Amino acid sequence: MLRKLAVFVAVMFAFGFALVPIYKKICEVTGVNDFMRPEQVKNTQVDASRSVKVEFDANTRNLPWTFKPEVSTLTVHPGELTTVVYEVTNTTSRDMIGQAIPSYGPTQAAEHFKKLECFCFAKQTFVANEKRKMPVVFMVDPNLPKDINTITLSYTFFEMPGGGSPAAAQAPAGKLDSPLPVAPPAKLPG
Repeated sequence: MLRKLAVFVAVMFAFGFALVPIYKKICEVTGVNDFMRPEQVKNTQVDASRSVKVEFDANTRNLPWTFKPEVSTLTVHPGELTTVVYEVTNTTSRDMIGQAIPSYGPTQAAEHFKKLECFCFAKQTFVANEKRKMPVVFMVDPNLPKDINTITLSYTFFEMPGGGSPAAAQAPAGKLDSPLPVAPPAKLPG
């Protein structure tokens, strides 16, 4: 019985390895998964007859960080997937949390600027003196009005509560430095 089980396990193990080349051969013969070959992938939504200039801007609001795009402008075709990288540095000696808020110029361009990946989607935690490169993957919608030839994407980083040093985060209640004053409890009449 033990030999039969050992043979069965060995056959199943070999069959598992044989499935990959068998699957590839079946796909090759039937033409299934041809769309997976990179040379055949083509975005048919790109409007190559039109170019849009995208300007990038970076600001911080009362935040001691350096924040800048690696390029200040790019020319893209509507429908084309594009990546731009921003560089952010926490220049302080404490951990901080920030959130980037985007704005667009002209304002009607906002609905035609599609971001697939962006650091602005979530709060960003930076340890003391941390430097990070953060990508933005976007596409300008081909339905962008024809009279818009330039879009400005501007980010402003704001400090979010909850930053500070790890020691401050573990401080006893009432001992944590807070940027907002804490009001004493209200007395109820009567």
